[in-house]
Amino acid sequence: MQRMRIPGLAFALSIFIGLSGCTTSPAVALSQTVSTRALPALIAHRGGTADFPENTLTAIEGALAHHADVIWLTVQLSRDGVPVLYRPKDLSALTNASGPAANLTAAELARVNAGWQFETMQAPGVKPYRSKPVGIPTLEDALRIIPHDVPVVLDMKALPAAPQAAAVARVLDALNAWPRVTLYSTEAEYQTAFARYPQARLFESRDATRERLFGVALTGQCDVPRAGTRAGFELGRKVELIERFTLGEGRSTFVARTWTPASVQCFRRAADTWLVAFAVNDEAAYREAACLHMDAVLVDSPQSMSRVRAALQAAQQTLDCSSADNGGGTH
Repeated sequence: MQRMRIPGLAFALSIFIGLSGCTTSPAVALSQTVSTRALPALIAHRGGTADFPENTLTAIEGALAHHADVIWLTVQLSRDGVPVLYRPKDLSALTNASGPAANLTAAELARVNAGWQFETMQAPGVKPYRSKPVGIPTLEDALRIIPHDVPVVLDMKALPAAPQAAAVARVLDALNAWPRVTLYSTEAEYQTAFARYPQARLFESRDATRERLFGVALTGQCDVPRAGTRAGFELGRKVELIERFTLGEGRSTFVARTWTPASVQCFRRAADTWLVAFAVNDEAAYREAACLHMDAVLVDSPQSMSRVRAALQAAQQTLDCSSADNGGGTH
C-alpha cells in the first residue's frame, strides 16, 4: 500500500480529489475505440499462479497451452549458487519444506513439492498436488522448455543483488537467452548489478515508475522517461492518505488509478516504450488496459484471461471505450 503523509486538511482533500478523479476519468481520453487486433499481450504471472503451482514447469507448460504471450518468472539462488524459480522468503509458504530457498541446493529443491499448498480456484480447500508433487525448477530448466520466440520476464527477489545477477547472467550467456529476457525487480540494487551487462534489458526501477505515475496524478507534470523504457505498475493502487491534525491524524484508504490517460501519454512521449499493467484479472480490468493502450497485462490466470481476450476478438473488430469500466485489481 502506498502511504501519503499530508500536513493540513485542505491540501489533503485536494490531493484526494485529484487521485480519486483518476478512478472516474474515462479511459476514452486516449481514443473512443481500440482495434481488437492490438489488444494487450498476456503475461503469465509466475507462470500463472492461479492456474497451477507458481514458478513450476507445470505452470509454464499450462501458460503456454493457454496462449500466454510472455512468461513471468521469479528467481532466487540455491545454496550452491544456482538460479531457481521460487518467490516467498520461506519454503513453508508454498511447499512441504521450510526455511529460505538459499538453505538447500538446486538438487534438493527439485525434490521439494512446490505444489504442496496449491488450491485451485474451482475447488478451494482441495490440494491436488499433494499426491502428484512438482519440484522447484532451475532457471535453465525453464528457459529450455520455453520456445525461443516467447519473451520471458525474470523477477529478481533475493539480496544481495550482485551474486544473483552474476549467476543469472551465466545462464543467459550459456543459453544465448539475453535477447528474449527482460529483467525486473522491486529492489533498485539490481539496476546497478546488471549495469555491467550491456546486453541486459531491464524495466526501469519501480520507484522511478511510481514517481512518474504519482507525479502526473498529483501535479499534472510529466517526467518523460528515456527512449526504450520498460515500465510496469498496478492498474489500480491502494493508497493510504494520512492527514495531520493538531490533536491527531486521520486516515483514508482508497484505490487510485495509477495508469491513466495522462500517465500513459506521459510515457508515450518517449520512443519505443513498453508499458505493463499489473494485476489485471477480470474482463473489466482488461478492457480498461486495452482502452489505455497498454502493451501488456500481468495476469494470474492465463486460462481465464485468454478466454476474455478471445471473446473480445471474436465479438467485434473494435473495442468500444466510450463505456469502459475503470475497475481493476491490485497486485
